[in-house]
Amino acid sequence: MIAEELISNIIPPLKTSDTVQKALERMSEFKLFHMPIVNEEQFLGLLTEDELIEVRDPAAAIGSLPLSVLNPFVYRDAHVYDVIRLFNQLQLSIVPVLDYQKNYLGMISVQSVMEYVADIFAVKEPGGVIVLEIGNRNNSLSHMAQIVEADNAQILSSYTQAFPDSTKLEVTLKINKTELSGIIASFERYDYEVKAVFNNTTSDDGTTDRYNSLMNYLNV
Repeated sequence: MIAEELISNIIPPLKTSDTVQKALERMSEFKLFHMPIVNEEQFLGLLTEDELIEVRDPAAAIGSLPLSVLNPFVYRDAHVYDVIRLFNQLQLSIVPVLDYQKNYLGMISVQSVMEYVADIFAVKEPGGVIVLEIGNRNNSLSHMAQIVEADNAQILSSYTQAFPDSTKLEVTLKINKTELSGIIASFERYDYEVKAVFNNTTSDDGTTDRYNSLMNYLNV
């Protein structure tokens, strides 16, 4: 997935002729803390809600004010990981996308990124989660997949987390079944340390409801 494929076209950018009040109203409408300023196709930067709130005259045009402007962006072919890194490092609510002539193509919202993350980690799919703790020299996903598939199941998604000053890795597996006792026993038989298990069942799990609530909150 590249940046261009995550662009949301329903949030219009601001122009320098727009007023402070209009900028604040648009941020409130779309639940954003930043908005891009674009004249024609030229990206001028990002405005922040915190700075606009301090302006005394809400009818003043944005272009007439000595506002500090952020200038983060990604190019259209940037990998989604670079987009997520920018969101995290600068605590942004949107990330602008430009072509190589620095023309504005659109913006990526937090919602777009959340939907992408939900897809790649199979959040919406029914199943269970097993968290393993392993040595960093024993990180064979193919062997883990064989163990899971031997129980007539499949790994829907996986990710690995390393820890500072540790030789251990934490591997999280999303599996397409909720009855995991056989798979857990197999992992333990092969000396994997099962750190945690989460069964996504309707009786004891609210993951889907929490995810849907978050999407409704972020919905723009």
